[in-house]
Amino acid sequence: MIETTGRSSVVAPSTRPSPALGWRDRQLYRNGVPHRVLSGALHYFRVHPALWRDRIRRLADLGLNTLDTYVPWNFHQPYEDRAPRFDGWRDVEAFVALAGEEGLDVVLRPGPYICAEWSNGGLPAWLTARDVALRSSDPAFTEPVERWFDELIPRIARQQAHAGGPVVAVQIENEYGSYGDDEAYLRWNRAALIDRGISELVFTADGPTELMLDAGTLPGTLAAATLGSKPEAARALLAQRRLDEPFMVAEFWNGWFDHWGERHHVRGVDSAVHTLAAVIDDGGSVSIYMAHGGTNFGLWAGANADGNRLQPTVTSYDSDAPIAEDGTLTAKFHAMRATLGATGPIRVPERMPLLPPARVPLAHRADLIAGVRAVPAREYTGPRPATFEQLGLDAGMVLHTAHPRIPPGEHTIALNDVRDRAVVLVDGVPLGVADAAHPTLRVHGTGAVVRLEILVESLGRINYGPLIGQHKGLLGPVLVDRRIVHGWTSTAVALPDWTSADLFRATGAGPARTAAGFAVATVHVDTPADTFLALPDSVHGMLWVNGFLLGRYWDIGPQVTLYCPAPLLHAGENTVVVLETDRLGTVLELRDAPELGPTEEYVEEFD
Repeated sequence: MIETTGRSSVVAPSTRPSPALGWRDRQLYRNGVPHRVLSGALHYFRVHPALWRDRIRRLADLGLNTLDTYVPWNFHQPYEDRAPRFDGWRDVEAFVALAGEEGLDVVLRPGPYICAEWSNGGLPAWLTARDVALRSSDPAFTEPVERWFDELIPRIARQQAHAGGPVVAVQIENEYGSYGDDEAYLRWNRAALIDRGISELVFTADGPTELMLDAGTLPGTLAAATLGSKPEAARALLAQRRLDEPFMVAEFWNGWFDHWGERHHVRGVDSAVHTLAAVIDDGGSVSIYMAHGGTNFGLWAGANADGNRLQPTVTSYDSDAPIAEDGTLTAKFHAMRATLGATGPIRVPERMPLLPPARVPLAHRADLIAGVRAVPAREYTGPRPATFEQLGLDAGMVLHTAHPRIPPGEHTIALNDVRDRAVVLVDGVPLGVADAAHPTLRVHGTGAVVRLEILVESLGRINYGPLIGQHKGLLGPVLVDRRIVHGWTSTAVALPDWTSADLFRATGAGPARTAAGFAVATVHVDTPADTFLALPDSVHGMLWVNGFLLGRYWDIGPQVTLYCPAPLLHAGENTVVVLETDRLGTVLELRDAPELGPTEEYVEEFD
């Protein structure tokens, strides 16, 4: 049932253990018994490790028998010259083992590309910085993936069902048919898994269209669908093309993610349950994406592209899932649980304990540029601004400094191909914010040489479509009218790597003279519990809690509050640091409910 051909090193089928999952006559079996995979997506990298068991248990209480998770390569290996990490938050083996302890099977989706609204689709920026054909059989791509798989796949293989673990299936790549048509690459990916010990079910997953299935599937390998609606049409199409295979929906989008500047996407309970029931009534297996979305902590949120317009994803990955971002059991949870036929007790509380609401003053400690300059960082000097990639920077900011002469009178400073958002200052005075839609600013010159500073922020790397791997920074020239500015010093501002000592340096670089910069709030906690943080007067920036980068905030919405889980807090005094790029407010609010913005009903459909 599973094609095992590949490179010569593939273990002969007769010596490989039998997979737990198999099929015949359109029926899925587990160890020879008719079976249905009832799965939910839950990503370990979007949930604090101290809450892994709680969220897994909520998945089981929903009535599911399986958990599925992606593995983001860049989360484990953000730097090429450092070995991948599998400890702490990155201990995927511990996460998988917890799922098994809670009675769930596990489906692993190791990519190397995962989409997932995760920065760069999970591909490391150090790899996509190169001139390489991504997601192809180009050896410049597959050889680094081989090294990554050498580290990752044996860890998964050790936890397969035949060895007593919970892993029953592993996905080949991810929705490849919506990206490319390099069949040799898909075959290589399948062989790479099998060569490294995967003997459980392997499968592909693609949208249910002829275009996507043509390029994303392999003979002899189960083809699953990803969809938000119309499961009957997907089932019919797959039945025409995959004559013996059971119907499996690898992702059922019961909600959707959000972009900054748009509305909060929701999906009505009746709509979601109707589609879920249609899959189940048709005898299909299904994975609810997301069952629990969690949070894009730090700066890991990805982005989409509408033409040349960037659509950065918000910090929350609540996704209107049945289990909300903070673990709350929603109306969708209870309706889906009934549809799934769950009859056992619900063992978890409806929601987690919460801190009482409070308002805490923000103390403005340092200006933006002074605080950034106070942290030691890598620099590059040259005629052009250095990109994020040239500085070895995945996320954060780059500070560019040059000294052009501005003639007397009014002139234009133009940032050609800025990615993604830049604060521009002349002699320490803010001129404004430039981005792709508004790349020019006016400046008054006196004929003197000025200090031009441009702080460029990445708003998230594209995670889907042909623009994956797009570079960040000032990619085009900076002009004063028609004249190119040369002679730049570019300084990496690696915010995800900042330590508590770095934050202390930044906040200690005062006094503050401008509206933007670094501020500190002190929050007293008796007993740690969840809370939702809001900055009602501030505009745009990032927030740290006790040295942990919680995420990005932005007054364009839709997201207003940032979820702060209890494990990030401790009894006593807690320190919140805010980096504000535009205009700092005066207060930090602790709220007892999330505010994710005005809603918009959204159901993804394939034509």
